[in-house]
This record gives sequence, structure tokens and C-alpha cells, in this order.
Amino acid sequence: MSERLAAGLFVSALVRRMEATGGGAMVLAKGDATAGAILLVIVERGQTQAVLERTLDERGRYRWTATGPADVDTPGALAEYIDRRRRFDPDLWVIELEGAEARRIADEVAGA
Repeated sequence: MSERLAAGLFVSALVRRMEATGGGAMVLAKGDATAGAILLVIVERGQTQAVLERTLDERGRYRWTATGPADVDTPGALAEYIDRRRRFDPDLWVIELEGAEARRIADEVAGA
């Protein structure tokens, strides 16, 4: 089995990479530094574009998988979803990335 980057280091690299390109990044909820799951909220111009979770594919590579409420535009739906996930998994990281390049950068940092 290959070595995997600790969740805290991955989040740090993602935030720094996003900020280096002029975008914004914010840790909404801090999870386990070693092995916490990671949930991304992709935002552009104040509108949520996607909610993604880092998952392993059949080859053991990280990928982003769409998740979240069916309609993120419903007031409170995203916050309720995040609260529910954090109650179930307190080690979950929740990161918001804002900017036109957010998804590309997330894929790049994940090695997709």
C-alpha cells in the first residue's frame, strides 16, 4: 500500500495553492489531521457550484465525488447537510474554495 498525504497537510496544500492563484479558501470545519475525510464546497461569485467529497477509486487514487443536498440553493440546505455529516463524522474537514479555477485546482492537488 502506498503512503498517503495526511489530511491536514493535504488541506494546507489545497488552501495555499488556491490562494496562490488569486482565489479564496477557507476551512469551515477542521477535521482529523491524519485521516479525516474532506468535503469541498466550490463557490464562484457567491454561488455554490458543487459539493465534493474526496474518495478513493478502484485503483486507490483520490477523486472528487459529487455529494451534498439535491438543491444547494435552498436556504439552509447546505448548512444542514454539513452539520449532519459532522455529527456523523466529527473528523470531517469542510473546505470552501472560491474562484473560477477552484475545481481545476482541487483536481490538480488531489492528483486527478
